[in-house]
Formats: sequence, structure tokens, C-alpha cells
Amino acid sequence: MSEKVISKIDIRKLDLTEIENFFLELGEKKFRARQVYEWLWKKSAISFDQMTNLSKSLRDVLNENFKINSIQIDKVQRSNDGTIKSRFRLHDGHLIESVLIPVPSDNRFTVCVSSQVGCSLTCKFCATGRMKRLRNLDAAEIYDQVVLVNQQCMETFGYPLTNIVYMGMGEPLLAYKNVLKSIEVISSPEGLNMSPRRITVSTAGIAKMIRKLADDEVRFNLALSLHAADDEKRDEIMPINEQNNLEVLMDAIDYFYQKTKNRISYEYIAFQNFNDTLEDAANLFKLCKRFPVKVNVIEYNPIDGAEFEKSSQARIDLFAQYLREKNVMITVRRSRGKDIDAACGQLANKE
Repeated sequence: MSEKVISKIDIRKLDLTEIENFFLELGEKKFRARQVYEWLWKKSAISFDQMTNLSKSLRDVLNENFKINSIQIDKVQRSNDGTIKSRFRLHDGHLIESVLIPVPSDNRFTVCVSSQVGCSLTCKFCATGRMKRLRNLDAAEIYDQVVLVNQQCMETFGYPLTNIVYMGMGEPLLAYKNVLKSIEVISSPEGLNMSPRRITVSTAGIAKMIRKLADDEVRFNLALSLHAADDEKRDEIMPINEQNNLEVLMDAIDYFYQKTKNRISYEYIAFQNFNDTLEDAANLFKLCKRFPVKVNVIEYNPIDGAEFEKSSQARIDLFAQYLREKNVMITVRRSRGKDIDAACGQLANKE
């Protein structure tokens, strides 16, 4: 009769108290847990053998009981504009992508991280939305993206990351617990110690989870992937709007702002002859009056099989001018990394 194989758990799924209890059961001092925790989240160790202030016998015990499911770089692509896309292989073979967006002239280096393998929301303009959602990422898998892209940033540009945006593959608010845990260790002094004010979580619009963010008193910024300022058009391109219409969403975001005072932005991809008219701009202005908000108008990046075209520069300029004249804070973002399918809406593990 064969022995039952006990599957080892990833130690990064445990909190500090659970690691402390493990050491106490071994008869070890409680402070050993804090040493391990520091190796995992501050020093980003990916093996127990790296934990050199622990005895060899103690490292062996950790190896016997736990594992560390670190992610691995599978492929790196570099754009003509300096953008770098990395594909990562997870411990179970799944693939995800992250993007480093450098703006050296402003000393601004942003990583766009993924929160799910695939996505379930089927937005019509997004390549990731055509993939099946396979699972949520663990907090550690999100954390690893930041660590590895930060190393890449230091090696390539000589600067660390300045900003993190949860705008990659997946809907962050459908991976709520793991996303918040990842932000906790990224922003904690016991982790990477990055200010939560430099972190933005983007959502396609799930009202009850936006309210939960408010109730949890999060300190990071919130971005709504809006892309249309009336329900009829938003229903057409974003099926999630049918259960979370604009009135419900605005109430939830207002609640979020009143409780947190955190910065809010609207992401608005401009589609030719669909959502780029002055009437659309007027509808968008109505959504900008309830609380302070910044609008980011984004150039559309075509994907295979989608019927949309990007707006002309002239139409985007008129759209933006209308809102600026009404004192809306608005920026027009040019696409970065589209030659390597790294731009907004293009992440799909495409070969």
C-alpha cells in the first residue's frame, strides 16, 4: 500500500500569526516567523535556502512543510517606444502578462499588473475579454509581478517603479480578497513599502464591490473603465453594465469618495463615430459633476475580430476641448506598446 502524498502549501498563503504558530509548535522562538515573513515580503525570497539567518536544519524543516510558488519570466517583448511586456508562467502552467510603461522624462515608471488568468466580463473591445477566465491570481502572484518588473525597470532605466496600476488581465474586484492582500504587502513597511497613493485599481464597474472598498477604507486610487456615458451604448460594449447601470455605479462611486476621499478617474477609450461626439462629451460631463474626477481619454488599440476603429485626432481634440472648457480635468493618453500588443485592451497571451 503506497503512502499518501501530502501536498505542501505555499507559505505565502499564511499570515504572520499562522507562521508564528507553526514555529511555536516546533518549539522554536516566535521571532523566527517574523524573520521568514521579512524574507518573503520585504526581501522577495523565492526559496528557503536564501533565508541565511535561519539555521540549515530550520530551512530543511521549512522545505519539508512548505513551498514558494514564485512566477517565472516566460517571454519579454520590447516596444519601439520603450514599453516592455513580460509574459509570466505560473506554477500550474498558466500564463499572464504585465507591462512596464516608462516615461523617463517625468521620472515615472508604471507597471500594469494582471489579477486573473483571463477574464469573465467579455467587453467587446478587449482581447482579454475573449479569453476564458481560468482562475484568480494569488496575492503573491500579483506581488511577484511588481517585484520582477521592478527589477527589469532598475536594470533597463536605472530607476525603481513609481506607480502600480491594476489594469492588466482580469477584473480586480472579482479577485477582491487577493487583490487587497497584494496591495497590503506591496504598501506595508514590512513589504515593499510603496505608498498606496501610487496604486490605482481599475474596475469595469461592480457597484457592490466598490461600496465594499469604501467600507474597507482602502487608501489606493480607483479608476472606472467607463468608455460610454449613457447606458444604451455602455450596454452594447460592456455587458457588465446591464447589472450595474450608470446610476447604480455613480451612487457607489459617490459613496466611495465620501468615505475615502481617494482620487477617482474615468478611463474612456474613444471609438470612431460611437462614443466620440459632442453629445457623448456632454453626457460625460454630467457624470463628472458629482465628485472630483479626472478623465483619461485613451486611444483605441484595434484587436482581431473587433468592429471598432480608433477616433481621429480631430474628433478626440474636439471632445477633450469641450470638457476642458467646462473645467473637467482631462488628459488624452497616446497608446504605448501597441507594436507588441501591450497597449490597453490588447493583453491576451498572443503569439
